Amino acid sequence: MVRGLHHTACMQEQATLTRPERLDRLPFTRWHGRLVVGSGIGWALDAMDVGLISFVIAALRVQWELSSGQMSWIASIGFVGMALGASLGGLLADRIGRRQVFALTLLVYGLATGASALAWSVGSLMALRFLVGLGLGAELPVASTLVSEFAPARIRGRLVVLLEAFWAVGWVLAAVIGYTVVQASDDGWRWGLLIGAVPALYAIVVRRGLPESVRFLERAGRVAEAERVVREFEESAAGAPARGRSTAEARAANDEAVAGDGTARGSAPSDAPSTSGSGDQEPPAGPAGLWSRPMRRRTTAAWVVWFAVNFAYYGAFIWLPSILVASGYSLVQSFGYTLVITLAQLPGYAVAAVLIETWGRRATLATFLVGSAVSAGLFGWAGGTTGVLVAGMLLSFFNLGAWGALYAVTPEIYPTSLRGTGSGWAAGFGRIASILAPLAVPPLLAAGGKELTFAAFAAAFVVAAVAALGLPELRGRALQEDG
Repeated sequence: MVRGLHHTACMQEQATLTRPERLDRLPFTRWHGRLVVGSGIGWALDAMDVGLISFVIAALRVQWELSSGQMSWIASIGFVGMALGASLGGLLADRIGRRQVFALTLLVYGLATGASALAWSVGSLMALRFLVGLGLGAELPVASTLVSEFAPARIRGRLVVLLEAFWAVGWVLAAVIGYTVVQASDDGWRWGLLIGAVPALYAIVVRRGLPESVRFLERAGRVAEAERVVREFEESAAGAPARGRSTAEARAANDEAVAGDGTARGSAPSDAPSTSGSGDQEPPAGPAGLWSRPMRRRTTAAWVVWFAVNFAYYGAFIWLPSILVASGYSLVQSFGYTLVITLAQLPGYAVAAVLIETWGRRATLATFLVGSAVSAGLFGWAGGTTGVLVAGMLLSFFNLGAWGALYAVTPEIYPTSLRGTGSGWAAGFGRIASILAPLAVPPLLAAGGKELTFAAFAAAFVVAAVAALGLPELRGRALQEDG
């Protein structure tokens, strides 16, 4: 009889929970693992494509006798597409769904990358790289938003950092392809890009195998489908105790999240979204909502961090193989050293995944950005193979750990109606810096060599670290719904 009463009480408690609250109470399940790995494979393929172009440029520099300006534009034109893709992808994700846009982006950039293998001139390669960028830019913020909306609050940051860790896997694949395929023959770069067409096939897996966001489904009025998805996650946790908070505790945590910009608990600051449900406090949908009174402070901080991190990261890593070649290393040595430096990204993600749920988002992000600044300075002044490798590995470790924390914090600072848009537009604004960075490297190298170039990247990381302190701390708190 006691067991029956306990079962009845559990059923009654579940009946009072919303679907997002039911997801927050779950332990980590095989469905969470399936979601992270399924999204992560797409993420890794994205990184593989971005990484491949740095090796392709280094090879074409010799084969096509490219000038520094042409090399810069081949790198930058893809980021022009990524800026547009991130902004449009975020908007579409809030309108037609996270999963739909994710699959579409994989298809677009996979086909365009395969077509790039047939490029016959700098102009044709740039046109195809622009199309690749459209798909790449849209995918990343949409994938992180999808994982954020399924992850239980207490491990949400960790799961998004683990998702971001697949970026390192993709860069390692790119480095392996560069080392074994791209430099193997005159047509090696074409074979490398042809391998990059794999995401077009993987789009089918995403479309058929990954769930749509429950929060999006509820907003779209697809309640039965939302309920089915939640029950699938609950059934996958059968036998494991549900963890988390009661309805009252979850709502109290939401109220506390409102005060996450530094205001005392229980009172919503003017810069934070209200959870009271009053119409005049809810930010409007679309890009305008990002600059409404409740959102503008966090949007400003996020955009500054995204811009500065993009400038430093892509300026350094897109040019890394070419900078090593210019420093006197052979093409084979350059690709091999880049592979070793890239491997250091993996422990960077692992440490960030632990600290983000221990120290919190803000402290982890700021710490890794400061570490990135110091490492960039060390790389600029490093001499000899050992110095270059050690400084490069430190830069990989801290920079990619910072990326993991940034992707974790960005989706959770916005309500459901703005989450895709907010993540996409922050990434899109950051892509402006990734356009400028490859163009800025040649004049920086000419003016002050490797020392000045990496001093500029170090300064960008410092700016990002300061801006990160303006983001709200939302560790362990439920994602905010609308109103």
